[in-house]
Formats: sequence, structure tokens, C-alpha cells
Amino acid sequence: MSSVVAIGASHHSAPLALLERMSLDPERLTKHLADLVAREHVSEAVVLSTCNRTEIFVAAEKFHGAYRDVRDFLSDLTYLPPDEFTDHLSVTYDADAVRHLFSVAAGLDSVVVGEHEILGQVRSAWDVAREQGAAGPVLNLLFRHALEVGKRARTETAISRHVTSVSHAAVIMAAAELDDLAGTQVTVLGAGSMARGVVGFVADAAPSGITVVNRTPERAEDLVGLHGGRVRALGALGDELRRADVVFCATASPLPLVEHEVVVEAMERRGGRPLLIVDISVPRNVAPSVAAVGGVTLLDMDDLRRFAEQGLLERRREVPAAEAIVDEEVERYREASSAREVAPLVVELRRRADQLVEAELGRWASRLDQLDPDARAAAEALVRGVVAKLLHEPTVQLKGASGTLRGERLAGSLRELFDL
Repeated sequence: MSSVVAIGASHHSAPLALLERMSLDPERLTKHLADLVAREHVSEAVVLSTCNRTEIFVAAEKFHGAYRDVRDFLSDLTYLPPDEFTDHLSVTYDADAVRHLFSVAAGLDSVVVGEHEILGQVRSAWDVAREQGAAGPVLNLLFRHALEVGKRARTETAISRHVTSVSHAAVIMAAAELDDLAGTQVTVLGAGSMARGVVGFVADAAPSGITVVNRTPERAEDLVGLHGGRVRALGALGDELRRADVVFCATASPLPLVEHEVVVEAMERRGGRPLLIVDISVPRNVAPSVAAVGGVTLLDMDDLRRFAEQGLLERRREVPAAEAIVDEEVERYREASSAREVAPLVVELRRRADQLVEAELGRWASRLDQLDPDARAAAEALVRGVVAKLLHEPTVQLKGASGTLRGERLAGSLRELFDL
């Protein structure tokens, strides 16, 4: 029977520098999934990689074997020996892994509690795994259920009201730093989902102008088409650093795009005007040394976490209600998962019984042929009826105990006794 195992690192367990090392390039995700399911103890895999977590959910027969496989995968990914990161890994399995994923989907495990972006990221991670054939019956059931949990938490509680995402929190944090974003020149580096969120929330703050800088201008054109503004190529970043009041960085680039020297040059030409840079990318888009440049205030995900912590009181009141939904859904998932495990076993048991009946009837065929048709039909019905009655109570007990330790013992006994 396959177990669900979840292994990874998040903002709860790992420093930003390690999360950067563990961040997966989206363009290589299909290769990573193929690598995982090719390992000895991993039969299914889904990789959830966001700015705040890299977590790998696998279906496996043996926990310790699966743990070693995923640990070694992370070692290959980060070019780090396991002993340099295993203390920062969060490892859960079976019911605890289910509860963890449901909590993630509900927004309970996010930097910004209740943020809605994570639900789309969970869906996207599952979609990619399904497209690549890496997710099978175990993880498909789990992730389908997780999306339902996320929707319930946001529909039935107020946990997602007010601040709704990392992008939203970043804009609020910038507004708090500058007192207001109204009338400011805003530059957004990137045109992906995080950048789209930033542009949407900035547009509501009435800036004097929004510029989207992106490696692919076509994607940026689509974005400014929705909210207004202008588009510039990545080569114009230096010009934007000279003219902007605040720069939001939100790309998936594995390397810094805002280098120390470019910022120094820009600040020399700004006439003493300060510059706020908000980097919500993981890996970071801005070289850490930029923080030391005179006139620059650099805020990153660590700063965002601290800022988010200060404004969580209202949402925390909703946490117990969301946790109650998670508890309820974990139990519902357990029942559904157990039914999925028990059903094939019951079918196999009855199939085995039918095989035995047919074999015995075949062995006695010559004598049964001596009976008239009605007598033969009655004899065969008697045999089948006795076998069905013998199997009835074990089947009822197995279904009734599904999802419990007793159910697991009964299922194991049936497999062993009947060689199923």
C-alpha cells in the first residue's frame, strides 16, 4: 500500500539563502519530475516550488527509501551535501502529509496567511505532474482534494479577506515605506504571475506611471494592456532605476538581474533622490550588496515576512475555523482513500473465490453432467451461494474498518491468507 510522503523546505524551516538554492527553474520542472519518478522508491511525484517553499510530494511503498531518494534529488539540485540542509527539511507522511498539503492549500502555511496565490500554485504543480505522467492515482486523489479544501477555506471563512497575496503585501509594504504610492513612478521587473499581481495592486494606488521591464516585451504588453503603463526591454533597466521612485522585482530568473554596479551608476544620476527596491523573487533578483548603496532601501522576502507578521491579527481570528475545515477534510480524504484501497481488495477476493468455484465445478463436471438441467443449476447455485455467504461478513468488516489500524490489519490478513 503506497504512502504519501512530503519532503521539502519552506519559509518556516529554512533561511532565504537555502530556499534560493532549492528553487526550481520552471523550464526544467519536467526533467526534475522524470528524475524523481525514475528513482527506486518513488512511484509518483508532484513538486510544489514557490517563492516561499520547495516541497516534493511522493507516493512510495517504503518511507525511508523515499526519503533517501528525495534527499539525494535535493542534493543534486542544490550541489550541497545532505548534511548541509537536512536539518532544514520538513518531513511528513501519511495523515500528517495530507494535513500539511491541505493547510498549504488553505493558505494557513503562507507568509501572508490566507493568500490566494498558493492555491493556483498547487493546481499548477499538479497539472504539470499529470501532464508528465508523474502523478498517479494516489497523488491525483490527494491534490484534487487539496484544491477543494483551499476553496472551502476561502469561501466559508474570512481568512482571505483584505491582504490577498504576496504581491498585495509587497505593495502595501512599499506604500508604508514611502507613506503613499500615489503620484510615484513605479517600475515592475517581470511579467509573470507575481508581477501581474503587483501591477494590479499598484494601479489601484494611483501612481503617476507604471513601467513594466521584461526580457520578453510581448508578455509585458499584455500586462500593461490590462492596467495601463508602458513597456521597456531588459536593456533599459538602468534608465528605469534612474527615474523610478520604487522598483518591484518579481521574476523567475535564477541569477540577479539588478547588479550592484548598475544601481551605483543610477544613484549617481538621480540627484540625491532615494530609491526603494522591493525584491519578492526567490532566488533574489537584486544583488544583496545593493542594500549598502547610499540612498537605496532594499526590502526582500525576509522583510515581507516581518511586515506580514505585524498585520495578521484579523486573519488569525479566522485560523481556527480554517483549521477545523482542514481537520474535517483530512478525515473525509482518509475515508475516500481507504475506500479506494479497499475496493480493489474486495474485487480481488471475490474474483479469487469465483476462480475456485469454477475450478471445482469443472472438476466435478462429469458427475454434474449426469444431472438434469434444473438439478445441475440448483447444485451450482448452492455452491456459489455458500461461498458468497462465507465472503459476506469479511467484506462487511473490511469496508467498515477501512481507514483504521484495524482495517489495515484485516486487509493485510486477507492478502496473506488468500495470497491476494
